[in-house]
Amino acid sequence: MRVGILALQGAFIEHKYTLDALHIESFEIRQKKDIQTEFDGLIIPGGESTVMGKLLRELKLFDPIKELIAQGLPVFGTCAGLLLLAKDIENDDKLHLATMDIVAKRNAYGRQLGSFTIEENFQGIGKIPMIFIRAPYINSVQDDAEVLATVNGKIVAAKQKNQLVTAFHPELTQDISVHKYFVEMIRRKHS
Repeated sequence: MRVGILALQGAFIEHKYTLDALHIESFEIRQKKDIQTEFDGLIIPGGESTVMGKLLRELKLFDPIKELIAQGLPVFGTCAGLLLLAKDIENDDKLHLATMDIVAKRNAYGRQLGSFTIEENFQGIGKIPMIFIRAPYINSVQDDAEVLATVNGKIVAAKQKNQLVTAFHPELTQDISVHKYFVEMIRRKHS
């Protein structure tokens, strides 16, 4: 199994370390030629969604990545990655990949000072630590998108077919269970 990590900006190296802990091969996606190799899943990390969306277009990665997701490539978006995948962003008119039937709210937990850590239940895993940094949340899910975790009544993790998103940063904790959940999604697709 081989997982590509979008490495244009943001917390991509931490995802690599988490995949290393799971003994999963990974590589960085920085330019179009990087996605012309074979890989089984994609991680879109946290960072600045507007910058990442702009870079995806400038580097000609936008259309090929959107197409791969449409064809069923498993994708895991954390924080900004969630915003890139959302079909609707309540407080932003800029849409990016827009492949997942969720309505997100940008910077919903405020600025950097509004960052926090909490332990909450994640469906199919149990209680896990969740780190929120200038995080969005999901206002609603549509169609067959399902809620996987909530914090104080707000949706912070969801799944739809081959797509998994979290408003929090599992890669910044020692807990590898959300990445393990994503790896299992990839395995199920290939079994």
